[in-house]
Amino acid sequence: MLTLAVLLLCTASCVSASAKGGAAGPRLNNNQLYKFSYTTEVLVDKARGSKEGSAGYKISSDVDVNLVWRDPSSKDDQLIQLAISNVRIDPATRRSEKKNVLHGSTAESVLGKTKLAALMKPFMVHLRNGKAKAFYSFWAEPATIKNIKRGLASLLQVQLRTGKVVENDVSGRCTVEYKAAQGQVTRTKILETCKTAESGFTTHSQVLGVSKKSSSVTVFTLEDGFIHSAVAEETHSLAVNARRSAAAKVVSRQTLTLVGTEAGPLEAAGKDVTGVVKSINAKFAAVGIMAEKVKSQCKGCPSLFEHWQAQQKQLEPASLSKATAPRSFLALIQSIRKASKDEILKVLKSASKTTLPQVVDAVTSSQTEASLDAMLEFLNFTDAKGLVLQERFLYACGFSSHPNERMLQALLDISKGKFGSTDIKESVVIIMGALVHKLCQKGGCDLPAVVQAKKLILAGPDSTQVESEVQMYLLALKNSMLPEAIPIFSKFAESEVGAYSTIALTALQRYDVKLMTDEVKQTVNRVYHQNRRIYEKNVRAAAADVILSSNPSYIEVKNLLLSIGNLPREMNKYMLSKIQDIVRFQLPASKVIQKAMKDMNSANYDRFSKVGSSSAYSGFMAQSADTTSTYSLDILYSGSGILRRSNMNIYGASKGAMLHGLQVAIEAQGLESLIAATPDEGEEDLESFAGMSALLFDVQLRPVTFFKGYSDLMSKMFSMTGEPMNVVKGLILLTDHSEVITLQSGLKANAEFQGGLAIDISGGMEISLWYRESKTSVNNRGALVVTGNVTVDMDFMRAGVEVSFETEASLDFITTVQFSEYPFLVCMQMDKATFPFSEHLTKYESLSSGKSVVSRKSKKQLVPGSEFPLHQENSNMCKKVFDSNW
Repeated sequence: MLTLAVLLLCTASCVSASAKGGAAGPRLNNNQLYKFSYTTEVLVDKARGSKEGSAGYKISSDVDVNLVWRDPSSKDDQLIQLAISNVRIDPATRRSEKKNVLHGSTAESVLGKTKLAALMKPFMVHLRNGKAKAFYSFWAEPATIKNIKRGLASLLQVQLRTGKVVENDVSGRCTVEYKAAQGQVTRTKILETCKTAESGFTTHSQVLGVSKKSSSVTVFTLEDGFIHSAVAEETHSLAVNARRSAAAKVVSRQTLTLVGTEAGPLEAAGKDVTGVVKSINAKFAAVGIMAEKVKSQCKGCPSLFEHWQAQQKQLEPASLSKATAPRSFLALIQSIRKASKDEILKVLKSASKTTLPQVVDAVTSSQTEASLDAMLEFLNFTDAKGLVLQERFLYACGFSSHPNERMLQALLDISKGKFGSTDIKESVVIIMGALVHKLCQKGGCDLPAVVQAKKLILAGPDSTQVESEVQMYLLALKNSMLPEAIPIFSKFAESEVGAYSTIALTALQRYDVKLMTDEVKQTVNRVYHQNRRIYEKNVRAAAADVILSSNPSYIEVKNLLLSIGNLPREMNKYMLSKIQDIVRFQLPASKVIQKAMKDMNSANYDRFSKVGSSSAYSGFMAQSADTTSTYSLDILYSGSGILRRSNMNIYGASKGAMLHGLQVAIEAQGLESLIAATPDEGEEDLESFAGMSALLFDVQLRPVTFFKGYSDLMSKMFSMTGEPMNVVKGLILLTDHSEVITLQSGLKANAEFQGGLAIDISGGMEISLWYRESKTSVNNRGALVVTGNVTVDMDFMRAGVEVSFETEASLDFITTVQFSEYPFLVCMQMDKATFPFSEHLTKYESLSSGKSVVSRKSKKQLVPGSEFPLHQENSNMCKKVFDSNW
């Protein structure tokens, strides 16, 4: 054993000694000038390319490289000088004269004398074992020029052995994998590991977000231990998850080829690198190998106020259903993000009453320090007349794509002040919960403002006896999705107040199934089966939804099935329809339900033949390779035929992620006295009430009340116009992705993807005692624009591509009930109108002189409207309701 250990030690020592003897990186010879040809090009295009060719440009030059100094004790510790000359700038792809922005240009006319001279000034890189330890240039040089030099210097960085290593180069600090073969080394940079000084942001929702694929490979050919050629290619492709054809890419290529060698300068004498550098040129400075930020200057660009004056007509209320509204909204956001607080306030103060709510949407959605400061100064929360603007500000905060702690702190500060409206106080706290959720998703649960907000909303439900305030805190907790809130929801699920129970149960349904403990499940089952007290039907229906969506056990499902037949008449029908819908649509609980239905005691004709008008139905709205969109409609009536609960949901799924896009719930209670009917069990003493609650893009909004109390009901009935009540109206920033991509060539690509939605959701309820008919409606109108821009801007030249798509759509859900006889007639209609859909591709190139070339391509189509299918029973009833000859 000892002999084996000694043998292994000797072998390891020999290998180590051998490794130390070989070159770690390329070595230059003294008194020799290496002459290279160098080309760097950048191309931008849509992801799959286009017939017209990519936009972009190519910079070609000669490069002289020589050894300046070598550490006498280490041959791999070298100071190298590089000098660029004979610079040419050409289009990246062949163009006709008309489409060539560079036609008739020279490097000097494009760059300018100063920048061209700076580019041709020599610079130095300190290599140790093939790795860049320092980069020397001049502080006064423009950042763009220094970055191009850094890109060239980074191309000399190579190790001659296979293995992984962390390196610093122009792209940042990255993990790099080397594979060495005879005479060739392949360097693969793992780009997702790169850490840079410039950080961007992206939308928290994966369904609404942007995906990125990147690769960077450099192939070195070596001769006599030195670089003969280096060919690098780097690609970044970005796509909108919901529609992957809306994708753009940037490709960067570098080619360095040894042309020849000749006699060069002698190696300088010196003890260390710093001293040698200073002796050659005292103005040389170690400016760092990583790319520095480049401030793009927009010459002739309009100010924010000028931009607003040009766009304001598109943001009038009458234009909000058109795609021009969200497109102008996105453009305004881009302009606001570059503006100061005073510039933003100038626009807010100059906007008309009709356009001001849309300006508030845009300013809040910009999510900059200046925009938040401007809004906080502009709004007066003690003014009851400013309710619309205050609520638009709060909703925009709730929908924010990348909120920060300061936004939450602002809401906390507002919550401590005085309010002109209790509705706004409720919205502040409810939206606070949404911000807590988004900040926790980003790992900010321990931020001081988040901790403070969590403490407030977690303690809230038990801190007051006022019903509206308890509901406010429960809705805030519902938005927060905090695991710590589950015991609170479990407690309030068994409350004697139906509204508390409903909020608590619908909140529990949003949590990950893994967080639904046996204790919570037992509580929900107690509510459904009324083990301790009698509950309203809609509370029991909500409890059933939680059970069926939380990985139910065989016993739980069997008990649900056994309850059918012993429930109030309409609830029997609702539960039966719910079970059948889960099995038909193959939802997660379908397998255990099918297993339980094999037991004839649980599933038999007596249970499955119950009549009624309540129903539950799910279906597909759209299916594609990128996204699946589904809808569900749940309707629960009272035994007298009056609507008890209507719940419409729309979900979007992409790459395994789910988004609750829309939920509109209409609830009514205590209306039996209108038609001299008998209330159902547990609902005898309910106050007359009808209201509407909306959840939009995973954010619960403040519920809207149609009427509350008998006197309010009667006054509303006699004043009903049939016009729906607005629930949500405004502009929402759905997709928001921004990043700076530092290419290995030293050039920088700016990627900006934004999606804007103009939305108008309204709902109404009409009751006709004369015709014994009621009608509820939910109307959704919207216009969507998504744009993706990838731009390479070098001050002196700019190239970019924009991919976009847009649509205008409407979706109406109408329920008509005739309750003159039983079983009463119910007709549900869910209609999608014919809508336009268009895709656009724009490529552009421009010079600092103002010369530019733009190419555009569009594809438009009309998507036919349709009525979404519901169950056959509904179709038969609709015929009875609308066909007088039936």
